[in-house]
Amino acid sequence: RSPGVGRGRTASDLPPVRVAIGSRLSSVPLEGTGAWTLIDARGATVARGRGAENAPRVERRGADLRVAGGGESSPWHAGPFTLRTARSEFLRANGKRYRGDFQIVGTDAGLLLINVLPVEEYLRGVVPLEIGPRGRNERGAVEAQALAARSFTLVRMRGARGGPFDLVAGVSDQVYGGADAERAEADAAVRATAGLVLLYGGRPVDAPFHAACGGETAAAEEVWRSDGVPHLRRVSDKIPGSDRYYCDIAPRFSWERRWTGSELDAVVSRYLGNYAQIASGGTGRVRDVRVAGRTPGGRVAELSLRTTTDTYAVRGNDARSVLRTNAGELLPSSYFSVATEEGPGGQLAQLVARGNGHGHGVGMCQWGAIGRARAGQSARTILRVYYPGTTIGPVPTGHLRP
Repeated sequence: RSPGVGRGRTASDLPPVRVAIGSRLSSVPLEGTGAWTLIDARGATVARGRGAENAPRVERRGADLRVAGGGESSPWHAGPFTLRTARSEFLRANGKRYRGDFQIVGTDAGLLLINVLPVEEYLRGVVPLEIGPRGRNERGAVEAQALAARSFTLVRMRGARGGPFDLVAGVSDQVYGGADAERAEADAAVRATAGLVLLYGGRPVDAPFHAACGGETAAAEEVWRSDGVPHLRRVSDKIPGSDRYYCDIAPRFSWERRWTGSELDAVVSRYLGNYAQIASGGTGRVRDVRVAGRTPGGRVAELSLRTTTDTYAVRGNDARSVLRTNAGELLPSSYFSVATEEGPGGQLAQLVARGNGHGHGVGMCQWGAIGRARAGQSARTILRVYYPGTTIGPVPTGHLRP
């Protein structure tokens, strides 16, 4: 157990978390490492099997589901279906092993595959992917990640999204890789902080995190359309008494991106329409790009794009989704400046963006947490820095989903 962290509620005290691991699926193979049972919405057994060889699959007709395979099909049943195996075994999907159950839901867009499992077991598949493999001297960062991820999870389980799942298994929520992602150092951090979350005023709080702040984190209102959040304020990541930052060890502490005029025209034409009303003639060719405003922390508040058809204003964090690479990768952060190079005839020949940090910049800086852990800071100290005013404690009983 980590000194000064303690333990909270056990895994059995918390309701299971529901994680969407697949959507818009045409069918779902029934696979596991051992014997499995498929149950319909009324609790009746639909099918039994073992392993993954010649696996039958679930198909949908609206919300109704059936099992097909081996030349035969079951009758249609009211969904959802639940796929269950022994606790010592795993279910399989997309080539990965998963703990807990699968819930298979028919939607208008296809089948939705949801992994339903205890929160602590879910975190075992999140923490190592979010903070990366870490050494013994970085234990404080791993435990801080476990606490932040648990808080993030519990807030969403409270019902922020609604519907059949709580989170998705990707960067829009938390990266989750199932049992195959688990690592010993992350497992130890999850156990050491079991059942504990970040609290503000006695209530669990949203605890966003990002890869690297680039020198200073952002207040929530600098990045998202929200009012000020008291525990999500700007925090300096500078190492006292030096010109360095705790997160300057990050691969993308500083970065540079370049586009030719034609490359910029292509990405703007493809993505700008998601964030601005496009003129009837389309986006046209980009003539100029400039930073039209900055947040108090120095991040881009508004980016102005002047094209041959109109001038468009894009919020700073949205600009990350407009100024992508040709392959579709987001701009690393909103902490950047731009420079343009004019070609013949006033055409824009090149755009260069130079910036710091990786991610939205709100909450815990993961590389900063690693740097702080290497400097001897505990998980509690790290979290107190990145989420000012918070404390660590068990989940209040009234917060749990019925």
